Amino acid sequence: MLGCKRLVILSIAALLNTSVWAAEDLPAERRIPLEEIQTFVETFETISAGYVEELDDQTILNKALKGMVSSLDPHSEFLTKEEVGEFDEQTSGNYAGIGIEVESEDGQLVVVAPVDGSPAAKAGIKAGDVIVRINDQLVTGMSLQEIVALMRGKEGTEVSLDIDREGVIKQFVLTRAQIKDSSVLTKWLGSDIAYMRISQFQGNSAEEFRDELQALQKQRAVKGMILDLRNNPGGVLQSAVAIVDTLIDEGLVVYTDGRHDFSQTQFTATKAATMLPKAPLIVLVNEGSASASEVVAGAVQDHNRGLILGTETFGKGSVQTVVPLTNGAAVKLTTALYYTPNGRSIQAQGIVPDMVIPQAQVKVEKGRFFIKEAELKGHLGNGTGGEERTSSDVDSNLNELATSDFQLFQAFSMLQSAQKFVVQ
Repeated sequence: MLGCKRLVILSIAALLNTSVWAAEDLPAERRIPLEEIQTFVETFETISAGYVEELDDQTILNKALKGMVSSLDPHSEFLTKEEVGEFDEQTSGNYAGIGIEVESEDGQLVVVAPVDGSPAAKAGIKAGDVIVRINDQLVTGMSLQEIVALMRGKEGTEVSLDIDREGVIKQFVLTRAQIKDSSVLTKWLGSDIAYMRISQFQGNSAEEFRDELQALQKQRAVKGMILDLRNNPGGVLQSAVAIVDTLIDEGLVVYTDGRHDFSQTQFTATKAATMLPKAPLIVLVNEGSASASEVVAGAVQDHNRGLILGTETFGKGSVQTVVPLTNGAAVKLTTALYYTPNGRSIQAQGIVPDMVIPQAQVKVEKGRFFIKEAELKGHLGNGTGGEERTSSDVDSNLNELATSDFQLFQAFSMLQSAQKFVVQ
């Protein structure tokens, strides 16, 4: 056992000396004293010899490292070599699972947002739901990577979730599916208002966004845009910055600030990348909009480039850096905070919309009989040669939009009005 403990000490020393910030860079008073290392070794030995279940040395060490890192904040985490591969798979947007983004908040596993079209979204799981149990296992005390591993599995297999929603426990049984998250969805609302939905900022999201916007512009002039970031949990910062760059032709997009030089960065917009600098813009956000989504909303708001509409965002304004270790493991460490162009910190505060409009259920009267002047026998013509309109010509799509997505309806109505006042 003594040789094993020496190995543990050497392992700890290796971790300390091969990280991004070498131990020799630390002042003497910041270095870990031998007495503290001895306490760790004694604790290690006590667990190894007396814990009710036999654990191998690597398992104990991994648990120790996970506990050390995860106790820092909800977003820092130690990743084993196997978990690094799973993490890379997750950020690529292609995996088999239920399609849900979660965060640890005050000891609870909170749903940030379900992925559009995923089993979780189809089952009705919502942002703000608290996951209590996965497949009969309580999630209390588990790391995020362990939780992700439970929710993922072979395509077609089932996973059960117990969810606390406003004090009521709801049970869901979901069938895992291949999550191929195309992060950008577009369509026309009306004749000239573009709707662009970004479900998550992946590595290729900016390229997708530019391609889709270019395709829309080839069809007709975009006279207004609704950028939907609701339930977008964030993702790759560079993708979010590049998307802002298509809408803003100059100035600061976001900056980060941390203890080390590499954590102090600035991202600015350039005229060369701008594709839609003036068309009226509304950005939709809600409590499921987090991280990179908040960066986009904050930049648009600070530049007065558009209107932020919806409800307050999640408030994740911290930057995580994945620091590889020599044995293939890694530390996902919070290294900086995001700041909007005007110097606002997003962390634990979020973005407050310019217009706070909650999602609401609207009941539209249907089947009401009405007639228009053009349907009256013997009516006079328009007088200027204009086309006559009867009750059958009245577009009912607006009513359908109001009942299916009230926030989007409000954004669309505002952009239609804005076209009367904004000169392109």
